[in-house]
Amino acid sequence: MKVGLFEIDITPFLGMERPGGYGKVYIEKIHDPLKVRTIVIEEKDVKVAICVLDTLVIQSRKFVKEIREEIEKEIGIKKENILISATHTHSGGPFFGPLPDEYNDAPEIVKILLEKYSIITDPFYYQIVKKRIVDSVKMADIVREEALFQIGYGFEKNVSFNRRFRMKNGKVYTHPGKGNPEILEPAGPIDPDVGVLSFWDKNEKFLGCLINFACHCTTSPGGVSADWLYYTEKIIKKVMGEDSKVILLQGASGDITQVNNLSQREKEFGEKWANYVGTRIGLESLKIILTEEKYEFEKLEVRNKVFNVKRRKQSEEKLKESFEIVEKGLLNENLMKTTEWTFAKERVILDYFSKKEPEIEIEIQAIQIGPLIILSNPGELFCSLGKKIKENSKFPFTFVVELSNGNVGYLPDKGAFSKNGGGYETVLTSYSNTDINTGEMIVEESLKLIKDLEPYYLPYKKVSSELPWSYGILGPEID
Repeated sequence: MKVGLFEIDITPFLGMERPGGYGKVYIEKIHDPLKVRTIVIEEKDVKVAICVLDTLVIQSRKFVKEIREEIEKEIGIKKENILISATHTHSGGPFFGPLPDEYNDAPEIVKILLEKYSIITDPFYYQIVKKRIVDSVKMADIVREEALFQIGYGFEKNVSFNRRFRMKNGKVYTHPGKGNPEILEPAGPIDPDVGVLSFWDKNEKFLGCLINFACHCTTSPGGVSADWLYYTEKIIKKVMGEDSKVILLQGASGDITQVNNLSQREKEFGEKWANYVGTRIGLESLKIILTEEKYEFEKLEVRNKVFNVKRRKQSEEKLKESFEIVEKGLLNENLMKTTEWTFAKERVILDYFSKKEPEIEIEIQAIQIGPLIILSNPGELFCSLGKKIKENSKFPFTFVVELSNGNVGYLPDKGAFSKNGGGYETVLTSYSNTDINTGEMIVEESLKLIKDLEPYYLPYKKVSSELPWSYGILGPEID
């Protein structure tokens, strides 16, 4: 197989909007550069491009279709063989929410809520990101060379935590607060696997790596930042060379963050914790990079499945109430700052988009690279569902990758919507509103997608037998 890696800057400008919440926030400083990080892999007549953006999400399914068309036209890589994914940094640029021309027929109240009180995508930045992706694929394709591969799993259980908890009142809360005596137990697992696929040239010079780990990029070191990934990249470059490329494939982390609600230490936000999380993931990755055998891989294949899911419906009574709350809030600044107003605003915006597009298109993609299968989906998949995919995969190595080839919001397991469920991820918003069965559907469709693919197993490298160490057979001397 041949491999080419390339990265290009997509750092937004000061004064642009910064997504990550439900209100207007503006970029005031740059902590570290954002990038589109791309790898092109080729075997025989199959060529694949994996492009990962240091952004909160992939702006839309429409964007994915546009960019795939351009890449196929300019570079010749088939549309279905292109993966577009986001790292989920909450310190990125304005590549979240609708473009202005996507709501030009909306009622005036919706336009006001979007333009004055929500994050929307900047058309100028949208075009920058699009061009930089195409350029990165073009350059990665140009620098392709024969490569050796290395793969393995590290293990890191001290930096990621499930943020959902069962409470004594029978409900589930997201981030119930450190030291809360009403906490019973976490409502879901974490995934400590640090999946690493690394690439070397034929002279065994390190080229770069894909890392698959499940944890929100929400440490927020201050200003625009790739978040903890910046520190992962920093430690790997320090050891393996400054020209190394480090690409994060965000795992199933819809309910996973760096915040440990069961600890009594300070809240895990800021540069200290970005450094802590990123460095530990980097060091765990280096264990694989520095110790695992290198191989020539065979088998590069891609499968895709596209299907539609319905949006969840809100009652007319709830919608009417939401409009009333929104209108009152527009006249009362204190009400506008409340959680009640924020989610009323979201339901009003959702009503417009639901009528315009009652169903959402979802793509599941499978990319086989030798013994590895990469299974991607377009939402913030709950960790339990990602683990279910991995546990039932027939491949020696499985990377579950979220926020890819679209953007459909949170994908909880069905239990989160039960009477004993709840929590932030289950609330209806303009961002997150798919049918309650969507998460389980993604697990089912992902596993169906790989049924006809044959795993490639690494050849067993037999160690030749040796004579014992001459010193080691001496003794005991007890005189």
